[in-house]
Amino acid sequence: MTATTLKDLPTPCLVLDADRMECNIARLRQRLDGLGVALRPHLKTAKSVEVARRVMSSPAGPATVSTLKEAEQFVATGVRDIIYAVGIVPTKLPQVLALRAKGADVAVVLDTVEQAQAVARASRETGARIPALIEIDCDGHRSGVRPDDRQRLIDIGRALADGAELRGVLTHAGGSYAARGAALQQCAEDERRSVVDAAAILHEAGLACPVRSVGSTPTAHNAADLTGVTEVRAGVFVFFDLIMAGVGVCSVDDIALSVLATVIGHQREKGWILTDAGWMAMSQDRGTRKQEIDQGYGIVCDIAGQPHADLIVADANQEHGIITVRPGSGGVLPNLAIGDRVRVLPNHACATAAQHGHYHVVRGSSSKVEAQWPRFGGWQ
Repeated sequence: MTATTLKDLPTPCLVLDADRMECNIARLRQRLDGLGVALRPHLKTAKSVEVARRVMSSPAGPATVSTLKEAEQFVATGVRDIIYAVGIVPTKLPQVLALRAKGADVAVVLDTVEQAQAVARASRETGARIPALIEIDCDGHRSGVRPDDRQRLIDIGRALADGAELRGVLTHAGGSYAARGAALQQCAEDERRSVVDAAAILHEAGLACPVRSVGSTPTAHNAADLTGVTEVRAGVFVFFDLIMAGVGVCSVDDIALSVLATVIGHQREKGWILTDAGWMAMSQDRGTRKQEIDQGYGIVCDIAGQPHADLIVADANQEHGIITVRPGSGGVLPNLAIGDRVRVLPNHACATAAQHGHYHVVRGSSSKVEAQWPRFGGWQ
């Protein structure tokens, strides 16, 4: 790393405020400790060994991943307790078995008898019992078995018992991203109840269900009671973003990620400032468009990370960001010259980080770059 300050970095690039990140991690850990539940952080946002080491409770985990590439990267650095939390397909089982052969306890997720049969068959053929969790649909948001679908739950559990291991049940309250206020507590309770009820059905059928796993950042920060839950999975809480601020689980001042950009031009008659951070740097995720406040492609801050009043990236081309005053706000366009630098807070931390190969680490308002942490992408 040759750059020593934000003014020296080539742009666009990804900036991580380590102070904010550490506060965000400590905040959720303290909350879950008070509720008596373990944290199994989701590393899909981070995709970084350095970040993982700071959020996991030990160098060995536990952890959650969304790709087998993530699993392989983290296993190579000593992580040993992993849930691959995307529905398993038979063609990926050899990769899972290879990771398990390296001493990593990698569990898979499924929601059909067909998947369970494939996992059990691979387990029998190799003599290595693969652990699996049954995904539960707690809110109709995505995949999973309804928690009251007794027969399907039992059929999947019995199919796994024929050679594999039923590790437990798992759910994700994706619908919580559209909730606000008191509705978030209800989402958290629905999430909790879904795994507790599903586990009870399996237990009554004589099927052990030791793990009852829930997880989303909004529900993790709003659950009032986690009785019966053994672990919480959450990921974006490490960095937060404008979507999470719009949901109400953080403030803009908690967001730890930003994209550093350079002013490259003006269209003064249009009220535009142009930067070199377009949608390739920010991603095309416009998740705040559905929220009460549309943040465009991101909130614009000065180089120290302090937001300019009512200034957003309102539009973007592949390599051009268009900064304007928020429509209807009455704000004033700042006097930014060619070559000046800004930092843009992202809509969705996962999507924006995915556009970059490194985190450039700073602390607070300091422009000193204290480290460069690599991150990876891809699926294989």
